[in-house]
Amino acid sequence: MTGIQDTKSNTYRQLFGNGLTYLIPKFQRDYSWTSEQWDDLWQDIQSVLRGEEPGHYMGYLVLQTENNKVFKVIDGQQRLTTLSILILAVLKSLQGLIDDGVDPERNKQRMDALRSSYIGYLDPVTLVATNKLQLNRNNDDYYRTYLVPLDQLKIRNTNASEKLMRQCFNWFHDRLRREYSTGEALAGLVDTIVDKLVFTVITVGDDLNAFKVFETLNARGVQLSAADLLKNYLFSVVDAEGSHTSEMREIEELWAQVMSTLGDQRFEEFLRVYWNSRRKNVRKNELFKVIRKHIRHKGEAFELLRDLRRTADLFMALRNPEDELWKDDRTTQHHLEELRMFQVRQQLPLLMSAYESLDKAGFQNVLEACSVISLRYNVIGGLNPNEQDRVYNDAALRIHKEKQFATSWLQEVYPDDESFETTFSNVAFKDTSRNNKIVRYLLASVERRKHQTEVDPFGESMSIEHVMPRSAVEDWGVDDDVYERCVYRLGNLTLLEASRNKDAGSKIYAEKRGLYEASTFGITRAIAEHYSEWGEEQISKRQKQLAKQARDIWSLRMG
Repeated sequence: MTGIQDTKSNTYRQLFGNGLTYLIPKFQRDYSWTSEQWDDLWQDIQSVLRGEEPGHYMGYLVLQTENNKVFKVIDGQQRLTTLSILILAVLKSLQGLIDDGVDPERNKQRMDALRSSYIGYLDPVTLVATNKLQLNRNNDDYYRTYLVPLDQLKIRNTNASEKLMRQCFNWFHDRLRREYSTGEALAGLVDTIVDKLVFTVITVGDDLNAFKVFETLNARGVQLSAADLLKNYLFSVVDAEGSHTSEMREIEELWAQVMSTLGDQRFEEFLRVYWNSRRKNVRKNELFKVIRKHIRHKGEAFELLRDLRRTADLFMALRNPEDELWKDDRTTQHHLEELRMFQVRQQLPLLMSAYESLDKAGFQNVLEACSVISLRYNVIGGLNPNEQDRVYNDAALRIHKEKQFATSWLQEVYPDDESFETTFSNVAFKDTSRNNKIVRYLLASVERRKHQTEVDPFGESMSIEHVMPRSAVEDWGVDDDVYERCVYRLGNLTLLEASRNKDAGSKIYAEKRGLYEASTFGITRAIAEHYSEWGEEQISKRQKQLAKQARDIWSLRMG
């Protein structure tokens, strides 16, 4: 059960030309569209008016309701707000015609009909509006007080989003004055907008497990923000207990600092890493439900946000070996570079817990263990990473509690020497950017250990040589099936200087051998020294030797 109640297509008329009300949650993000988006919308509408397309698709609109009368706008508030402002600009243009004595009676009728259908009811005596669309707490007052009554728009002492709303209204009103001179044409424009702009409307229940719905919608291409979801919840918790203005300013500042560090795209991953670094492991689709269970009061919301602000920088640093936090710490930089290259992230909650609870040496021990396990378990073994989540979480909680670490805590996800050596003996690396980095790293690490050559395992100046070449193997006399089995196996790969790699090309082994003898890389000279010919048997033999060396290089004591 995803929590999705209904999915259907609706025009703007079907959405607003009825007795329904739409509320943008109080703490949803402020209005942010600019002239680029206004112009895109305007051009799309003009294309429909010119008959160039029968209608225009406005994308997904995600609504949440308990009673099918009042709908919270989970996604789509920027589009709905802009369309409402556009219709208000039409009403302002009709009012201008009335004031100029242009068909005043009929234009008054048009104005009243459009307002009641798509904006709401305006009391003729008090001019207090009952609107079909209610904006968030930072925007609704300006919308209700100045835009809806078509009053003189306030310029001074407005926030950034109110300024954008005013500019949006004026932007559309200027175009309407230039291009539409009659009330009939203006009413026709609104008819086109409400009948030809179509949304895919997804309605979800109020008791939904929000992250499950987000996951489902994102899989459909609806990019909702988990950050918005949590922000709205935390701010509501604070607001529900009668917050002071200073408290709301404080929580907004805390939130802004977190998002400034992370951005929307990384927030959900960070939140799960943070949570699992100090509490029992939670799956992504259960995270929001668990947070709601634990964070129920104002003090807890503030404590969480302050913790998120404090750890956001650490999260970013754990993903970035070049971060200022690791300045002059070559050991940490090296291991973080390995993890970035491996593209493994299951260890992040464990590393966060270790950094916060252990001294530098202890943290580096955990980091080294994660790097070795990632090579054995993920890169070479290709094993199920879900098991690592549980093991790393258990270790993170123990570190948090005991302020110490033992590699034996990670034994479940540490492939033993025999299985690692066997898997390594058969591994192959197809020609991709990530794989090429890993191959250079593996071969350079063996070169450093066995031949004491000063070579950067992350450097790209050295070339990867395919002894049995990737193309033009006719002269080698190799069957296609042998070629397919062998060409990308690690035993067929070695390091070679770029100039010699170019010379080697697709030559037969006898011609390549002389180039290998002159190489500065010991592992490459060894090929020429120990193998007079090259084929599947030699590749397998060499790879078994590499596997034994790898077993010793990437090794942990589990006692």
